[in-house]
Amino acid sequence: MGDEMPVGFRFSPTEEELVSYFLQIKLNGGPTPSIDRVIPLLPIYDYSPWDLPPEFAGELCCEGDREEWFFFTPMQEREARGGRPNRLTNTGYWKSTGSPVDIFSSQNLRIGRRRTLVFYTGRSPHGTKTSWKMNEYKMYDQSPNPQLKEELRLCRIYTGSYFPRAYGRRPAAAHHHHHITDNNQQNSEMENDLNFDMETEFEPLTNSEIRMLHDLFNI
Repeated sequence: MGDEMPVGFRFSPTEEELVSYFLQIKLNGGPTPSIDRVIPLLPIYDYSPWDLPPEFAGELCCEGDREEWFFFTPMQEREARGGRPNRLTNTGYWKSTGSPVDIFSSQNLRIGRRRTLVFYTGRSPHGTKTSWKMNEYKMYDQSPNPQLKEELRLCRIYTGSYFPRAYGRRPAAAHHHHHITDNNQQNSEMENDLNFDMETEFEPLTNSEIRMLHDLFNI
């Protein structure tokens, strides 16, 4: 990659690319200078989300986008001892929304899992919801009984948008793949996709967002 990117450049990978390429390469170890320029390694829970870009975000990611940023973050020490992750920052906390959703490849192979979180300022249970959101990705190993690799995760951090945009949808053909014969399983997967859309992309507007829309359209 050159130091200067053309006008209109966006780092906009699919979920399959995030998990099966970027996260897999990073888990394999070794130097990854080109990847580090768009997805740096950082203990993101040590920071409030608005403090991450642009200082800590990947230099190429910041050049093309002001809406989403990507980070690798390692397993916390308390997780290595069997505890739960600490998602508490100095100004607030990350709260999970909905259930984790499995990520499938274009060949309909289960390759990873996505957890969606929303950032709240203050302290639970009286925190104030913000427009900052996160998709946290983990990768499955290739064992006969696949387990999630916990030592490293890839996080996509972004701010809420007035107009939702599609991101990382599972390939449409995957829902009708000939390997899937159980209708209950198929319905469950479709419900998970719907829950993700409603919870992360179509959440109710805040009062300030409504006022801005009124001003924008002279309502």
